[in-house]
Amino acid sequence: MTQNLHNRIDESLIALRRILRATELYGRDLAQAAGVTPAQLRVLQIVEEKVDPTPKALATQMGVSQATVTSLVDKLVARGMAQRHASERDRRQSNIVLTERGRRTLEEAPDALQQRYARKFAELADWEQAQLVASLERVADMFDARGLDASPVLATGALQGERKGGPE
Repeated sequence: MTQNLHNRIDESLIALRRILRATELYGRDLAQAAGVTPAQLRVLQIVEEKVDPTPKALATQMGVSQATVTSLVDKLVARGMAQRHASERDRRQSNIVLTERGRRTLEEAPDALQQRYARKFAELADWEQAQLVASLERVADMFDARGLDASPVLATGALQGERKGGPE
């Protein structure tokens, strides 16, 4: 391999590490400031935006399994940030609603990393957006990660199980 190729490999790995590190630091800051993980914050945001969403609707919007959403909602309910109510349309389903504590958490939480990304991404020209998406999908393929359970939440670690010492 040429020196130029080695340099580009190193530069690409450094850029990836910076992205991972920024995501990790944001998660830590969010846990300290608001007491939730990025994935939990995203659930709260979606519940606030939608009228009586079901866990299935949350899972669909987040692009994760229903089991993942159930785990996230369980933690939010246990912490008094959300509640489950029987659906008026279908008693077999439940709707998720925010509590006052959940609303306060949303108000106090720092700007989500993915929201900052979305604002800057929207400022790019259409061709730049397409090129960036294609490049990121290629990187995901290089890591054999295309089939992994993921959502539009910038967070490290598993979405359903929270790390020890983190927000429960």
